Amino acid sequence: MYFDTHAHLDQEEFDADRDEVITRAQAAGVADIIAMGVTANSSTNCVKLARQYNGIHAAVGIQPNYVHEAAPSDWDTIVRLVSQPGVVALGETGLDRYWDFAPFDLQQDYFDRHIRFSQETNLPFIVHMRECEDDIMQMLREAAQRGPLKGVMHSFTGEADMAAECVELGMHISFAGMVTFKKSDELRAVSATVPLDRLLIETDAPYLSPEPVRKIRRNEPAHVIHTCACLAQVRSLPVEEVAAATTANARRLFQVD
Repeated sequence: MYFDTHAHLDQEEFDADRDEVITRAQAAGVADIIAMGVTANSSTNCVKLARQYNGIHAAVGIQPNYVHEAAPSDWDTIVRLVSQPGVVALGETGLDRYWDFAPFDLQQDYFDRHIRFSQETNLPFIVHMRECEDDIMQMLREAAQRGPLKGVMHSFTGEADMAAECVELGMHISFAGMVTFKKSDELRAVSATVPLDRLLIETDAPYLSPEPVRKIRRNEPAHVIHTCACLAQVRSLPVEEVAAATTANARRLFQVD
């Protein structure tokens, strides 16, 4: 069985056939999917999906590229949502210097809120990072001085030493379709260095379709099996072993039975 730890199931790309997408995932052996919130409204919709479908769980948060659009009451909405059934994580949060939609100090403010709330609630936080590795690590180190960290480096693309430090700080490392791309030899090498008990898999659907289905423009949770197969090949392990390990890791981290 597989656990897709990051999919944007609430997005409009899935409005026409969401039932079929989830059915295909289950048929492929994907028993659990985390629907990832990026705004207060998106998070609310993810909670509704978790209520509607078996095996769907919700993460609630405000993604860095949307923090400048957040109303003052939106953070209060996130705080309220964590008590709803099916909520297993905070996020997507983090920092982004690539798109640069939101003022960076505002991104840091919201990232700090998510981390502190994670430390208060013991819910894992999901970290988005793009062209800001040093900034992310600085904030994680500072947060670790306050207390234990519990979270996921989502769609990881960093170096091996960064992955090792994240693991030391208490984080899990998740790989998406990029690790399967033909030119991603360095990232595959990094993936092999992550301890098996800290490894996770994800699709980031509808984005980042993995090989060999990369030509399919819309990614979906059923495709997480290809990312798992790639990680297994890199480690010279049976795919069943990596699937079982990553699923067990996710169930433990997100406290899913």
